[in-house]
Amino acid sequence: MKIIWLGHSGFRIEIEQAVLLVDPWLTGNPMFPDSRRAEALTGATHVLLTHGHGDHAGDALAISKQLDVPLVGSFDMISFWEGDAGIKGLGFNKGGTVDLGGAQVTMVNASHSSSIQGAQGPIYAGGEAGYMIAGEGHVIYLSGDTDIMADMGWMAEYHQPDIGILSAGGHFTMDMARAAYAARKYFAFRTVIPCHYRTFPILAQDASVLKAGLPPNVELIEPEVLVPIML
Repeated sequence: MKIIWLGHSGFRIEIEQAVLLVDPWLTGNPMFPDSRRAEALTGATHVLLTHGHGDHAGDALAISKQLDVPLVGSFDMISFWEGDAGIKGLGFNKGGTVDLGGAQVTMVNASHSSSIQGAQGPIYAGGEAGYMIAGEGHVIYLSGDTDIMADMGWMAEYHQPDIGILSAGGHFTMDMARAAYAARKYFAFRTVIPCHYRTFPILAQDASVLKAGLPPNVELIEPEVLVPIML
């Protein structure tokens, strides 16, 4: 399995026969080098979205059309874009599982908000979500934008993820201390990868607080843009 950070909350996850572009906001992302866009997109099989905000879904339609690959996410959001933008879509909802190139992807709850920008203001874009992504002997919990939730208890017990990709930058999501608390209280991760940080001054700039708050047997990997993490 290969996990590659695209900056902010964007990831390229190569698992089973799938190459998933998760929340691939590239255009205008200060963390992402425009000159390496083709490298990030090459071979992608699906675009997977946690919610509709522009710092997650801003490039989703363009990438889906350019690569002719399905856009996967909330039924409401995907159905809207299938009709309005003519993309290939795979919409589902919380509790549902889809097979993406052999990876089993289950939509789970998150606590945030979700909208896309319309001419008259924000348009509802279905519920915000996280994902459990199972394959190659691992389960990744991709939190999406969220705060701590009691739901994390049953989600951890049921799916037993060993890898946590956690929003942790604060202000819009959990901060580093809250992400560490969630990891300690609810999960038995072997590896934690923070995201939704370093992009702007308002967000946390390092993961030292998260690292200090994790159990000693949990490996924290601070990702670097376009540097593969092999797990």
